[in-house]
Amino acid sequence: MFEQFSPDMPLLLVGCGRMGQALAAGWLARGLTSDALWVLDPACDRSALPDVPGEHWAASPEGLAAMSVPRTAVIAVKPQIMGTVLPGLAALLGPETLVISVAAGTTLASLAAGLSAGTVSGTAPGLSDRPRLIRAMPNTPAAVGQGMTGLVGPGCDAGDKQLAGALMGAVGKTVWIADEALMDSVTAVSGSGPAYVFYFVECLAAAARDVGLDPESADLLARQTVIGAACLMDADPSKPAATLRDEVTSPGGTTAAALDVLMAADSLAPLVRQAVRAARDRGRALAGDD
Repeated sequence: MFEQFSPDMPLLLVGCGRMGQALAAGWLARGLTSDALWVLDPACDRSALPDVPGEHWAASPEGLAAMSVPRTAVIAVKPQIMGTVLPGLAALLGPETLVISVAAGTTLASLAAGLSAGTVSGTAPGLSDRPRLIRAMPNTPAAVGQGMTGLVGPGCDAGDKQLAGALMGAVGKTVWIADEALMDSVTAVSGSGPAYVFYFVECLAAAARDVGLDPESADLLARQTVIGAACLMDADPSKPAATLRDEVTSPGGTTAAALDVLMAADSLAPLVRQAVRAARDRGRALAGDD
């Protein structure tokens, strides 16, 4: 899939923060040649991707005059600066350039409007006028190749979706979402989800200290238990989490006693639902602020 990119049809990465670096490292590891990758980033820290030629870095769009029209542009900047980045970026793109945004809360309509602001006419096209737009929501485990990314691109064909899946799949797993309105739900589950897991580890370690374990042992027991459970779950994706839970729970045993507390009607499940809904609603509100 990465053979589609070349010096004449490059891949442009806009934003080289943590997520941008993780993506680029995944692409290069999967076969993207460094001479086919260009990076637009205000910090222009070339040490972040030492294999990419120095002349392929630029702090502003004007510095990319030598770049050919990119086959694909992946925008990995913070949502707050999308409005200033998109107009300048538009001049670098061709009508056939596939644009993938990983900025949380930035809708496809906002993306299209922002890119159109950099055109000569300045008239915002509808999505049908510039259909090659994809919105992606990865999460932070992408930094270690274990990310989860939701994607949506209603105007893209199968080839574009396959390419976008390969680009985001370089740092983990992907799932296509049928309706963009559900992207706030994706953010609430997988985008914010790592923080929920980290907090559970905090709570488990605190509980371990509460029953007499020293802090170092408590932290190690909590962290490795969650890591091991995740690896066990990943070893057989066809096996539901509920089945794995049943397999470790002996009737009347210690695990069952703990689960009686966690699975009470007013305990963990409703709290998780409330948390995910709160994150989803906040995502909708932030998108509305655009």
